Amino acid sequence: MRTMVVVALSGALVTGLTGPPAPGFVAEEVAPAGFVALADVDPTIGQDVRYASARNFTGRPVEGYEEPVCLLARPAAEALRRAQARLLRAGLSLLVYDCYRPQRAVDRFVRWAADEGDRSTKEEFHPRVDKSRLIPEGYVAPRSGHSRGSTVDVTLVRVPGGGPVDMGTAFDFFDPLSHTADPRVVGAARENREVLGRALAGQGFVNLPQEWWHFTYRPEAFPDRYFDFPVSVAAVRP
Repeated sequence: MRTMVVVALSGALVTGLTGPPAPGFVAEEVAPAGFVALADVDPTIGQDVRYASARNFTGRPVEGYEEPVCLLARPAAEALRRAQARLLRAGLSLLVYDCYRPQRAVDRFVRWAADEGDRSTKEEFHPRVDKSRLIPEGYVAPRSGHSRGSTVDVTLVRVPGGGPVDMGTAFDFFDPLSHTADPRVVGAARENREVLGRALAGQGFVNLPQEWWHFTYRPEAFPDRYFDFPVSVAAVRP
């Protein structure tokens, strides 16, 4: 069994962070009791964990993602299971893009955003927003609710077959069009955003208005903690 290492919160810098550790920041190799692999709670929910591959805005696999799996605090995973049961009856399924996110991955996003010389993914992920604006405008931040284990990035697909559902923008598209209620998003895309929002709100999730795909289950199991264990099944099954 791997040994957990807790970083003291005395104001010392933690390697890789852009500033002092957030209150409750914890670095470790295994998850605390209460985290689960989503597939163990509901294997019918699709998983396309983008940060474990090069299919993300950094253009390469992100530090901390050892496997393309969704890990969550159990109450959030159980709430997704309940939402999924209702959606399946309507011929739809949840597909998660990201769940728990280690702090080391958040740090990597900040370093990427600060590197204005790397514009290799601009056309796909932020064609109308200059990279220099991503941090000031909040598209990338040094702390993420994902690191607390109750936040998911999620969309809808059709079942059977897993065909995509129009949401108006792609996942992680840094643009006001990704705001959940952007008035320019109409028709099927608007309806699909509302279907997703209602399904998750009915089970206790709250949407981030700036991102149609981002939902946090409340009350959070770890509201004051930021974790840094890697994304791997072994982290929740030591």
